[in-house]
Formats: sequence, structure tokens, C-alpha cells
Amino acid sequence: MVKTLFIGMDGATFTVLDQLTNDPYGEGVTMPFMRKVMNEGFHAKLRSTPHPLTPPAWTSLVTGRSPGHHGVYDFVRFEDRGNEMFFTLYDSRDIRKETIWSIASRQDRSVVSLNFPMMAPVNPVNGSLVPGFVSWKHLKMNVTPPELYDRLKGIDGFNAKELAWDFEREAQIGEQMSQDELERWVTEHMPREEQWFRIAEALLKEDQPDICAVMFDGTDKLQHQVWHVLDPQRIEAGLSDEDKRLREMVLNYFRTLDSYVERLVGLAGDDVQVFFASDHGFTGSEYVFRVNRLLGELGYLKWRKHEGSDADKRREDANFADLDWEHTKAFCPTPSSNGIVIRLAENEGDPGVPIEEYYEFRQKLIDDLMAFEHPEGGRPFIRDILLREEVFPGIARREAPDLTLILDDYGFVSVKDRAPTIIKRPVMIGTHHPDGIFLAYGNGVANTSVDLMNIMDVAAILVYSLGLDIPEDFEAKVPDELFTEDYFRSNPVKIGDPTMAVQFNRQGTEGMSDHDKEKIFDQLRALGYLED
Repeated sequence: MVKTLFIGMDGATFTVLDQLTNDPYGEGVTMPFMRKVMNEGFHAKLRSTPHPLTPPAWTSLVTGRSPGHHGVYDFVRFEDRGNEMFFTLYDSRDIRKETIWSIASRQDRSVVSLNFPMMAPVNPVNGSLVPGFVSWKHLKMNVTPPELYDRLKGIDGFNAKELAWDFEREAQIGEQMSQDELERWVTEHMPREEQWFRIAEALLKEDQPDICAVMFDGTDKLQHQVWHVLDPQRIEAGLSDEDKRLREMVLNYFRTLDSYVERLVGLAGDDVQVFFASDHGFTGSEYVFRVNRLLGELGYLKWRKHEGSDADKRREDANFADLDWEHTKAFCPTPSSNGIVIRLAENEGDPGVPIEEYYEFRQKLIDDLMAFEHPEGGRPFIRDILLREEVFPGIARREAPDLTLILDDYGFVSVKDRAPTIIKRPVMIGTHHPDGIFLAYGNGVANTSVDLMNIMDVAAILVYSLGLDIPEDFEAKVPDELFTEDYFRSNPVKIGDPTMAVQFNRQGTEGMSDHDKEKIFDQLRALGYLED
């Protein structure tokens, strides 16, 4: 019997969900089942990680730990080798804390986990796991158990190319899309969501796992590109005929998603507890802020000299900081990081800042960044600067950026050497907001709401829902308001042993080829996390 159903909706936000579960614009209720969940269950805003980005946020959600402990900060990590910098993608082997899939498995709970990022290469679980962020060519070697792939092929309509990210197709779509490209962007994500739905449906029917978890990520991809037809202010100001047509296509996506959710909840049975969460929310970004350009103008970094060769052009077009590392003291490594790294000269002759000068250097850097004014005047363009030791405590703190920038419009920074330092976008795009969604529904769930929860609380809630003790090292709790008093009385929250040390056990899996890594970079570029 299924105890727990967890449905992830990447980037879902109440700014949009409130539109879709009500009828503010006379379009009818787009998501009637989610309206029922909202009205009869529990809901709260869900505060994401300090930098609300997919890899650290989903990793915190499935480990109950903050990035300073689990060690994932970005899509891309880098290694500073003095006069050169190496960049590569984070993967499951970088996660330093036990996941809820492992916690449940070793305590004899059966698991189905579908499409969660940072789960490849896979570790075995007591059940089935298909990771997200894997190309279709490597999907077969990145599922567990290995025989699962043959079961997937037996599902009516199964298509690995539609299920995994189609890097070849999506990489062709840049940040500034034409109307035709935007409409294709919406419609071409529908088959992929259907693939994940059909797998979840099949494994729910056949395996009846204790926990079935599936993540739909079209919610994030659509909002990045079509925010201008979802933003309430834009809608109330009036949409063009083209935008009205695009909005109707987007609403159709959400109608379909609502029907998938309703069918999965129905299959799970009357006694199931259903939870919904997103890794972050969404809002609109109007400006491109070229932070490395600013740092260069202020003398903190020096750009690499180019002579116009093909290799130089590739470096200039790369999505990572392309700098003269011998003369660079502070820089932003990737657009998705929003982080500033201060290079320390730990040995005599090393490039960077002498250790004894670190705090003085850092304060001057903060002052200089906060002095950069918003183009509309009257306030800094950077609304906040987070210090590493304050927001990323833990064993992985040294790998975090020294400073994390929160921009006025919550946008991602640019690392390119292009002028001017800041420019307004021709069309508003979607970007991540710190507050996502959490909803609960079903057996024992209270009909109420609270203002705000922490993303790590979801891990504690799912473990509790499975009837397990909450590990004492979780940075998470089960909210007192989430379940009824009778349910809590019959099922008291218990704190148990800490999580176990992570032991990666690769079984017949393989890492990602350089070609596929490059395709993922292309995909991140299309979503606006990296630059064209």
C-alpha cells in the first residue's frame, strides 16, 4: 500500500498557482484538482536555499541538509589550479549527505524516485530510481535496478528521447525566442511530462511502493521563457493577441499536468498522504548585470588577452569566467552561481589576496558592489550580499563562494566582458524567487496553512510520513500545524539516529560523456542559467 506520494513541481510559485486554481481573469479554473488540494489540505510558501537554484535546492530537499553540509552549490563546480581554472558539472558523487531514498531503503521502505536532479550516477535503492538530468543515450546505464530499463520499454508509448532531456533540440533555442520558437517550447515539453507520468503510473500500479516520488520540470522550463504571459502585472496591463495565444497554450500545459496529478493521487489510494513542493519560486527579471565587467572596471580581475584565434573565440563564448588568473583576485565563476570567489594566496608567490588581508579586502569588495546603483536610481542594484560563513556553515563551507549576490530583480548575473555593465532586457524573462510552494493533502493532513516553511522540512515530512524516525542531524522539522492533533497523537514525531555516511556504490552505471556534458551546458544556456 502506498503511504506517501510526493510530486515535485520544479519552480512552481503561488504567483502562478493562485491564478490557475482560481479564475481571476475569466478563463475558468485551469487546475481544478490542485484547487481541491488547496481548499481541503495544507499549504505554505517554501523558502529555498540561500541561492535558490535547482541543484542545491533539490539536494537540500532530499537530504534535509543545507548546502554547506551536502556540498552542492551550482550546476557547475570549479577547481582553482593557480594559473588555470577547471570547470565540470556537479553530480551525485558530490553529495556528502544521505538522501531520503537511502534512508527509506535501508529501513525496508520501498521507493520509486523519478526525475530528481543530481541523482546520477545512481546508487541502488530498495525499489526503482530514474534520475533527472541524463541524456537519453545514457539513460539505460543510469537507472537502478539495471533491469528497470527493460520494464520502462514495456510501458505503452515509452520513448527514451522524449523522456530524457533532448539536448540536440533544446540547445537550438536561445534566450531571445521568436513567437514560433516560444510556442514550440511550450508544446514540445508536453510529451516529456507525459512520459514521466506514464512511468509513475505504471510503477504505482505494479509495485505499490511505500513512497512514490516524481518531479515534473516543465513548470520551470516554461516559466523561464514565458513569464511575460504569466506575470499578473503584464496580464492586467493587457496581452497582445500573440501573447494571448501563447498563454492559452501554457494554460493547456497546466490543465494536462493537473489531470496527471489527479490520476496519480487516485491510483495511490484513499489512505495516502500526498505532498507537493517546488525547489524555488519564480518572478520576472528585467536587467542583465555583467558583474565580472564591473569587477574588471574596479580592478579586482583582469581579462585574458585574446589574439582572435578560434580557441580564443571559443573561450570568449564560453559560459565561464575567462580571465588572466595571474592577475585576478575576485571573480564570478558562472552566471548561475551569483557568487563571488575571492582567491587566497596561500603560498608565497601564489596569485590572489594574502590571507592576513582577506577580511579587509572582502569588506572593500562588498562596499564597491553595493555602491553600484540601479539604473532607475535611488537604490543599489544588489539588494543583499550573503557571507559564506553565515549562510553556508558546514563541512563543505570552503567550496562555497565567498559572497552570494541577491540582485534587485532576483536575476542571474552575466560573467561576460561586454558593455555596458547593466542593460535592460527587451522582454522580461522568468527568474528564480526564493519562495516556492508546499502543499499537503490526504490522510491526517490538517486543513490549514502557515506563512512559511523551509525547503529542508520536506525531507523530515516525507520520512515522518513513512513512519520513520527523523534523523537527529536533519536541519528540518515537521510543522506542528501540518497534521491534525489526532494524527499526531497516534503518530508522534520521533527523533532517531543520525544519517549514515555516504558510500557511493556504482552498479553498472556510467558517468556522462564530454559530449553530453556540453549538451547540458547548452540546455542550461537555453534556460538562461548560462549565457549565449
